Amino acid sequence: MNPQALETVTWIKVEKPVFDLVGVVLSSLGLAFICAAVSFVLGIALGAYFVSRRRRQAQSWSEEISLHLAGPEVPRG
Repeated sequence: MNPQALETVTWIKVEKPVFDLVGVVLSSLGLAFICAAVSFVLGIALGAYFVSRRRRQAQSWSEEISLHLAGPEVPRG
C-alpha cells in the first residue's frame, strides 16, 4: 500500500480576516479622552490644594526664600 494514498485532506472554509480601523481609532480616542480628563481633574485638585496651602501660611514666598541681608526691619510709626 502506498502511504500517500491513505492520507486525506480536509478543507474548512473560513472568512477572510478584516481589520477594523474605525474601531481602533475610536477606542484610541476614547482612551486619550479618559487620560486627558483624569489629568485635568488631578491638575485642578493639586492646584487648589497648593493655592489653599499657600494662603494659610503667614509669610509670603519671597520672605521664605530671602537671605535677609538687609538686617531686621525697623518698625514704622
